[in-house]
Amino acid sequence: MRLSLILLSFFTSVFLFCGHSYGTEEYAIKTGKSCGFCHVDPSGGGELTSVGKAYRASLHPAEGVPETGSAKRIFRLIAGFVHILTGFFWFGTILYVHLVLKPRYAAHGLPKGELAVGLGSMAVMAVTGSILTFFRVSSPEMLFHTRFGILLTVKIAIFLMMVTSALIVILVIAPRFRPKKVAQVVTGKETLSPDELSQFDGKGGRPAYFSYGDRVFDATASRLWKNGVHMGRHQAGTDLTEDLKLAPHGDDKITAMPVAAMLVGKEEFSGMTVPQKTFYIMAYFNLAAVFSIVSILALWRWW
Repeated sequence: MRLSLILLSFFTSVFLFCGHSYGTEEYAIKTGKSCGFCHVDPSGGGELTSVGKAYRASLHPAEGVPETGSAKRIFRLIAGFVHILTGFFWFGTILYVHLVLKPRYAAHGLPKGELAVGLGSMAVMAVTGSILTFFRVSSPEMLFHTRFGILLTVKIAIFLMMVTSALIVILVIAPRFRPKKVAQVVTGKETLSPDELSQFDGKGGRPAYFSYGDRVFDATASRLWKNGVHMGRHQAGTDLTEDLKLAPHGDDKITAMPVAAMLVGKEEFSGMTVPQKTFYIMAYFNLAAVFSIVSILALWRWW
């Protein structure tokens, strides 16, 4: 967690105090033309048009754009490649979890796999984004007086909001998902309420139970439910009726397990808790943020 905060601080520092580099936006400010006027790429950078080449040739040598060394070009290329690849991986995970699995999938606890992907992706995006900003932006003026700079500023702001929401979920909301466990669970009961079922989470020597429909199954002896977790995603002590719809197997795998009890009072616990509702809001905010960033990329390239 400290690493994430350090990287976030580093990203913000570079964004605010990036050193001078030569960028085409300076010339766009001078001429009043868009980046696409001098560059083949409408967002600027890279290959010049005939107008751009003529303009560069007309500049005084002191104002010219020095050629970037091969080492710097390779370094910038690698940073850009990693930045885009990580973005695909991170955004793809968000879209899959939110549109296919739905936020309910993590409402009883954040899966470790998705948590690692999220934190790792944010760290990589912060570092590579800082590097690319350093190469592309030569002054704060560019961020507020050029089309590219304004879109970049909005993109950075959205990213920082996503990081903030993620830290709130991890540090504040997630720890409140599950109720406190009692010191000892009572087995052998014919019926269990959802609150009683939550005590059988498979941790600390407790049995691993889960409900499917109106029955509670005992997965304690299954090698696929070590420490009360199945495939790193499904947590014992919860109702998995809806989750089975997304499982790669049928209910025959579930019904083959021993029945421990019957589930009663499920309808009384159908509502979400305040932390879960907050988590849903944060989850759909991140989904909206993904679409916003993709829209900014589309504006850069095709508007």
